[in-house]
Amino acid sequence: MRIKSAYSYAFALAVGLAAMAAQAEDSYLPFALASNQAGKIADKLEPTKTALTANGFTIAGEYAPFDGAYIVVVTNDELKKAAASHDRGGYVAAQRVSLTELGGKVQVSYTNPFYMAKAYHVDSKLPQTAAALKAALGHVQDFGPAKGLSEKGLAKYHYTFGMEYFDEPLELATKSSHEQAVATVEKNLNAKMGGASQVYRIDIPGTSQTLFGVGMKAPNEGKKYQDDKFIMSEIDFKPLRSTAHLPYEILVKDKDIEALHARFRIAINFPDLSMMGDNSFMNIMPTPDAIKELLTKVAGGKASSDF
Repeated sequence: MRIKSAYSYAFALAVGLAAMAAQAEDSYLPFALASNQAGKIADKLEPTKTALTANGFTIAGEYAPFDGAYIVVVTNDELKKAAASHDRGGYVAAQRVSLTELGGKVQVSYTNPFYMAKAYHVDSKLPQTAAALKAALGHVQDFGPAKGLSEKGLAKYHYTFGMEYFDEPLELATKSSHEQAVATVEKNLNAKMGGASQVYRIDIPGTSQTLFGVGMKAPNEGKKYQDDKFIMSEIDFKPLRSTAHLPYEILVKDKDIEALHARFRIAINFPDLSMMGDNSFMNIMPTPDAIKELLTKVAGGKASSDF
């Protein structure tokens, strides 16, 4: 009887450990560290871009959101195909590579393609893109929150009760055609309306989707809550920096112009950010409304301040 009990206990323990291991394997993080070596961004930028293009990526755009940070946005055929898989899949067309100076070193990092695909409800695991990023830049470790999210958790993610999901975007404006919607956004971004600027534009083949990358700067102190530098100074404080969170996006789908709600778009990359205290959502509480107002103006819609 004791032997049987011991066997049962051992079996249960083994099953439990296996389940825990499986659960751990099914946990994903939003960013990947490619390297962290001494130097300056100026030393690393051209070799990084060359490696990306040599491994099949097209550079869609690049920008420096603030001193000590630089972002290169890339796309490829696999990403565009995945983006075309549903009518709001365009967000996955862009993968972001960041170079961040910290402590005399440059952290080269990039967004995890699998994580982003599942967050944006795309079925593809993007294996070619993941392999190409590793081949081009390397891979030291994945990073982000202290605890990753499962595939199921990513698919139904929202930060907490009452916060928005992926399928609850900001509906910025509607125009008479896709062409007019794209032209409106591009014109206003090129004019740097309200401190917004165009980082990239990716047209998704075979669809009426166009994805824009939007850099955001504050034209004055009163608009600081829309500013990329200010936002990141409050939420991106860990030793490994999540600079590849930037830039924000506007998606034109058919004649409608939308953007992910900031309470989703920020939280999906910082799911363990505390609600209150130092370096918390509380410190950027006005940011979702500030981003909504800015992007609505860029889209040619009616912002709250217009009423």
